[in-house]
Formats: sequence, structure tokens, C-alpha cells
Amino acid sequence: MSVNSKLYEGKAKILYATEDPEVLLADFKDDATAFNAQKRGSIQNKGIINCSISSQLFQQLAKQGIQTHFIDSPAPNLMRVKAVKIIPLEVVVRNIAAGSLCQQTGLILGTVLSQPLVEFYYKRDDLGDPLLTRDRLLLLELATTEQVEQITHLALQINEFLQQFWEKCHITLVDFKLEFGVDSQQQILLADEISPDTCRLWDIDQTDPNSRIMDKDRFRRDLGNVENAYQEVLQRVLKVVEGYKIG
Repeated sequence: MSVNSKLYEGKAKILYATEDPEVLLADFKDDATAFNAQKRGSIQNKGIINCSISSQLFQQLAKQGIQTHFIDSPAPNLMRVKAVKIIPLEVVVRNIAAGSLCQQTGLILGTVLSQPLVEFYYKRDDLGDPLLTRDRLLLLELATTEQVEQITHLALQINEFLQQFWEKCHITLVDFKLEFGVDSQQQILLADEISPDTCRLWDIDQTDPNSRIMDKDRFRRDLGNVENAYQEVLQRVLKVVEGYKIG
């Protein structure tokens, strides 16, 4: 497959055009950032690990009827995806209180929420990706009322499946970030990635609050063993997916 010009380079991926205008090639990078890119570093093999995890999860979600931008993965760190116009929202689904939710509300870390919380953040690094009310979102015309309702419904569907999937991996899904895009047919597709970069994942079998962390919080908080944690997540994902195939 021939690759044309670089279209975009973000913090975690580079997007390339291909010979088909409806298809892009995503190159997952080893670069790691935190705190709105104020902290930068590199995690060995992160690109390969996150691409592999995302590829598996996108395929599992497709089986649940969730439409995604995933086409295939021609190399360990590469993903062919459908071209979409990204809706400039980070959609965060929370099951357990952690991170900014604790900082902004005083909720104790680890508090199980009575129901999943869906939040929208404006995808603007220069503004610090602020939390938006629904009225502000509509005021800025970032999405229509119908799109917001559809995205919320999809986010909750995805959460329900991922909670069950991660539990099979002996991992608790604390919270996670999603991005959505609109394709040439005006359909909303799940885009970006689902990985330890975008999910808070706690090892069910660990009780120590630091040892249980299997996601980018290890990088954010300088806990060490970041690559090992990511690699362990990948191995558990592959084991569960293989169990689906056998079953």
C-alpha cells in the first residue's frame, strides 16, 4: 500500500493520506505526554502495544454493532482507518471517581458512581481542554443536539461492553476517553484509540493503590514499569480475545 503525504501529527499518532481519499493510515508513536503536553517522554513499544490493543477492541466493538473507523492493521504500529471529520470533543465516561473528578468535586478516589457519568471536554489544547456544559457545547456549535444524544448513547453502550471485557481481563475500567468522527456518509463513527493511554485501568487482583495501576497514570505519576504494565494489558486482551475465538 502506497502512502502519500502526512496530514496531521498529534501527541500519540501521525495520520497519512493513502491512494484512497476515504482511507487514512495511522502511525502510533512511542511518545508519551501528560498534563496537556506539559510533561513529555517516551514509552518503549507504546505505539505497537496501543495499536494492537485498539485493533482488538475495535473489532470486538464492531461485533456489538458499534461502528468504528477501524479497517485493519497492516503492521504492528499501523492502523488503516476510515477518513472522518473529528468532532472536537473528548467524551469521558466515568465509572469510578478518579483524576479530575476527585480534584473538582472532593469525591474520594475509588468511589463507585451510582451510574456512569458522561462528560464532554472541548478538544482545544490552547484552552486546556475545558469541561463543557451541554448548553456551552451547543452554543459553540461543536455538535448538534441529535449528535450529542447519539454520542451519549454510543458512549454508554461502549462502556457497558468494555466494563465486561476488561473484567474478563481481571481489570477494572475506572474511566476512559473516546473521540468520534463523521464520515462522508454523515455517519458517526468511533475514532481515535482505546488503550492504556485513554483508559484508567486497575488490576483487580492488586489492592495497593499504586501497584494496581495499569495505564498512563504510571507515566503521569512517575510510578515506573510503564511498558511492563502496558504489555501486561495487551497480553490479557489477547488471551480474552483468543478465548472468544475458541468459544
